Amino acid sequence: MAFRDYRGAGRSSARETVARVAAGAIAKKILKEVCKTNIYGYVSQLGNIIPSKFNKNDIEKNPFFFPNNKQIKDLEEYINSIRKEGDSIGAKVSVVANKVPVGLGNPVFDKTDALLAQAMMSINAVKGVSIGSGFEVIDMKGSECRDEITPKGFLSNHSGGTLGGITTGQDICIHLALKPTSSILKEGKTVNLKNKATTIRTKGRHDPCVGIRAVPIAEAMMALVLLDLYLCDKAQNK
Repeated sequence: MAFRDYRGAGRSSARETVARVAAGAIAKKILKEVCKTNIYGYVSQLGNIIPSKFNKNDIEKNPFFFPNNKQIKDLEEYINSIRKEGDSIGAKVSVVANKVPVGLGNPVFDKTDALLAQAMMSINAVKGVSIGSGFEVIDMKGSECRDEITPKGFLSNHSGGTLGGITTGQDICIHLALKPTSSILKEGKTVNLKNKATTIRTKGRHDPCVGIRAVPIAEAMMALVLLDLYLCDKAQNK
């Protein structure tokens, strides 16, 4: 209990990620200058609302990091209804890195996708991570899922930019499932320090959807992992 900061800036608060975002901004700049790698993230689902179309240019033009400005009013109404209920809602965040150097990562313990999954799972509220087609591959056949190669390159990207833990040069696509925060105004059951039944209701201001704020954090973690892999590769092959 001595390590718990009850003022709201403890390890369970997203404030902890400020340093990650700052470091990630530097990593993104280095990757852009050295490798021409570009990283961007967006909210690919908020509750039951998904983009009706994708427009990358819209992502930075609204507070939801949503790739379709025509749906912003619907999102605002949806979030306000959740807030008025004193409840919260989950979200899905997607992050893409393009022009990634070929050959980064290792084939066993330090696989690129393993390191990315670890980095993303370290973000508060993230409960699931998928790469490429992710869980959609379950009902695919091998002939459908395999990323066939031609002299001009790959014909698909179900693997999400990595094969056998090594980057292929294709876009790295990763998706995060973020849970609805439990810090809500609705009363719920819990126990006290003496293990006696009681109730709890969070007071004060809390975001109805923490997934929105996770976009720049996920971008930062992607950049930090890729830059680390790039520097390791340069050190080994100099």
